Amino acid sequence: MNAQEILRFCMERGFLLDNEVLGLFDETSDVESVKLIIEKIKDSTNQRIITKNLFNQNKDKVFQIFSTLPKENQQQLEKLKIKLGLSIEISKEFSQEKKEQKQEKKMIQNLNGVKILSSFSNTHTKKLEVEDFTKYFRNRLGELKKILQGNASLKNLVSINKISGNRQGISIIGIVSGKSITKNRNILLEVEDLTGKIRVLVNSNNPKLYEKGEEISLDSILGFSGVGSREILFANEVVFPDSVLAERKKSPVEESVLFLGDLHFGSKLFLENGFSKFIDYLNGKIPNTPEVEKIKYLFLVGDIIAGVGVYPSQEKDLILKDIEEQFLGLSQILNKIRKDIKIIISPGNHDGVRLMEPQPLLNERYAWSIYDLKNVILTGNPAYVNIGEKDNFSGFDVLTYHGFSYPYYANTIPKFMTEKTLNFPDKIMTYLLKNRHLAPSHASVQYYPSEEDNLMIKKIPDIFVSGHTHKSAVSYYNNILVVSISSWEAKTSNQERMGNEPDFCKVPMFNLKTRAIKILDFEDEK
Repeated sequence: MNAQEILRFCMERGFLLDNEVLGLFDETSDVESVKLIIEKIKDSTNQRIITKNLFNQNKDKVFQIFSTLPKENQQQLEKLKIKLGLSIEISKEFSQEKKEQKQEKKMIQNLNGVKILSSFSNTHTKKLEVEDFTKYFRNRLGELKKILQGNASLKNLVSINKISGNRQGISIIGIVSGKSITKNRNILLEVEDLTGKIRVLVNSNNPKLYEKGEEISLDSILGFSGVGSREILFANEVVFPDSVLAERKKSPVEESVLFLGDLHFGSKLFLENGFSKFIDYLNGKIPNTPEVEKIKYLFLVGDIIAGVGVYPSQEKDLILKDIEEQFLGLSQILNKIRKDIKIIISPGNHDGVRLMEPQPLLNERYAWSIYDLKNVILTGNPAYVNIGEKDNFSGFDVLTYHGFSYPYYANTIPKFMTEKTLNFPDKIMTYLLKNRHLAPSHASVQYYPSEEDNLMIKKIPDIFVSGHTHKSAVSYYNNILVVSISSWEAKTSNQERMGNEPDFCKVPMFNLKTRAIKILDFEDEK
């Protein structure tokens, strides 16, 4: 009976199980958990036929799915894990992060109204090889190609090796592996797919197209339409994967969310007075602020502490010179916030986790005091978090990313360089939404080349929030709310050298029902 129910479940969703896997699943009594496992594996792999080999190829993902199930369900499925070859091998591989996963799971269960849709919590210790980077880019090309293939502008799509002679009106999809400017000021790109390479020329006589060409970053995956031969394609259209949200959601319940980060607690320049006023505000101690009762969610998107050894001679800028003491001091402040506010925390480059992205959860060895806070939930960086889900309302999907890649694009895209875009970070965020990737260029971040590219924007968010630039900005792009947060650290000598003009103690507040946006200001008057 179980087999028939499971098979019917799969067929209704447009995919199948092979007989071997179906036989394994038929032997378990926990059919609902089996359905969840199958559906998540299908969603993460985009395969229409689920085989035992597919489970073997995605052991990390399968183990994470098992880990999110209630303890009693995991015990019922122990035999299934053994038959799938997961128990022994995976247990060894994940032994160092079991405490993190257990803590993350516990916090998810305790915080109603918050769901972690996607978060990197794996600390991967595997030695990297060249082949890992090759797979990483191949998989990225495959995923973004699926998105681009649906664009009506890319007519007569062909693989690069299928182009022969002079052909009219053809389109290709590929990764930009080279970019240069010719003596006639045209842009010459080298584009490749899995079948070959071709040069693509963007003519300077076409201003609109040329502007698009100037925005192209190395390693971006784009579509091109034009006329050409096997040697060169003369582009008449450049197509980005882009992010478009169908609608601007409104919650049936009036709740608000706040966005902040870049606290740099432990720094001598930490703006303690401003943050104390913020805590008083949250706790209803400031008169004539009735809206504070509606605040239910608070995002901290990285650099919550100053860290140690982040840049040369940082020690002279610190009042707390131990990372554990910094977390402990901050936890004591955050513990003052009223407990009906859910605090979602992701790391940044100052927070004692690896710089390689995606970044895992805060390290419990140093940040144990943050883990102990009852109303805190930790995610990796980047992460997708759903807030405000109600009956008959799906809630808001929030993409959080600290923003370490942003200076690269501010300093390499000609238009961004002219506009000094680090002072307008929402323009960079919009650019990355357009590319469907948080760091499309290989050189923009250090990254871990896992098979699943965690920096790709696969799911279009309702809200995209970042920090790192210390600059406050709120705007919309294709119905997506774009939020950049300010800093709680006074202007540093490093920022002064770079010409940055940070904002201080500004907190965007977003009402989930009315969509009203208000910028709260806790900066001391000068």
